Amino acid sequence: MGPHPAVAAIRLAVRRVLHDVLTDRAENYSPAPPVPLGEPPLVLVACSGGADSMALASALAFEAPKLSVRAGAVTVDHGLQAGSALRAAEVVTRLRAMRLDPVESVAVTVGREGGPEAAARDARYAALDAAAERHRAAAVLLGHTRDDQAETVLLGLARGSGTRSLSGMAAVSGASGRYRRPFLQLDRQTARKACLVQSIPVWDDPHNTDPAYTRSRLRHEGLPALEKALGKGVVEALARTAQLSRDDADALDTWAATVEESVRDDSGQLQCAKLYVLPAAVRRRVLRRAVIAAGAPAGSLFARHIEEVDRLITGWRGQGAINLPGRVEARRQGGRLVIRQG
Repeated sequence: MGPHPAVAAIRLAVRRVLHDVLTDRAENYSPAPPVPLGEPPLVLVACSGGADSMALASALAFEAPKLSVRAGAVTVDHGLQAGSALRAAEVVTRLRAMRLDPVESVAVTVGREGGPEAAARDARYAALDAAAERHRAAAVLLGHTRDDQAETVLLGLARGSGTRSLSGMAAVSGASGRYRRPFLQLDRQTARKACLVQSIPVWDDPHNTDPAYTRSRLRHEGLPALEKALGKGVVEALARTAQLSRDDADALDTWAATVEESVRDDSGQLQCAKLYVLPAAVRRRVLRRAVIAAGAPAGSLFARHIEEVDRLITGWRGQGAINLPGRVEARRQGGRLVIRQG
């Protein structure tokens, strides 16, 4: 008798991602520094102790030896709750019981920039990046599910941040494809069921039900309200929207990168007349790329910022400089768009 359907589903998802990681390494597409000749590649799982990441860790522990891949884990202690260090130690013990190696707990200090959720996310990814570099990991697996993807799309819609924001989380992201998300096509209940039938203990983070957090309110109030009004299938539809939006955004980003040089003069300044004739979606991407290149943090740059810069091209009435995040300013001067850090 084979494994429970939920267990089979998560193992298959992880197996596919491990095959992709091995293929990428064979084609020299890997963020990891070279490892000694003959040493198997290492794949880490980022594990909070919750059902999604514990299910992912168990599947990785099962599948990795079959493909001659070393499997390890990292748990990040954000220090935001009483007893967090103890819980992180418990997670490490459970991961080592799965015969993952190396396994480590990393404590981080969460700042305040961008709000508590964004600050915690930034601290977490910085810790995971450092762990991947330290251990020469070929990839880091993340336990985001289809439900997480749906929430991300709705948050992007609420921000009005455009097609890229609606595309949600990519299956592969980070420096040279470091981060892999095997569960984006699986729902949260599948991961939880897999833990239940394998008797894997899980920890439910109280922040996930705390209405002080936007994503928590969306998860427990927003999505259920949408399903009540529109019927079942909202999560699946939002996940499909993410993929369609990502395909469109990728195409437009490529177009913008291709035409960017053609709208600059010999000194490298953007020419307003040439920008004006571009399709709006392409022009705004060129502007966003230029603003980020000048020093604006991408995470602090919203659609409204780019719209203001765009009006220097399409709605020129002699207006002054536009102040942007990162002390960057954009102004129109002599038919050129000058973007620089002030």
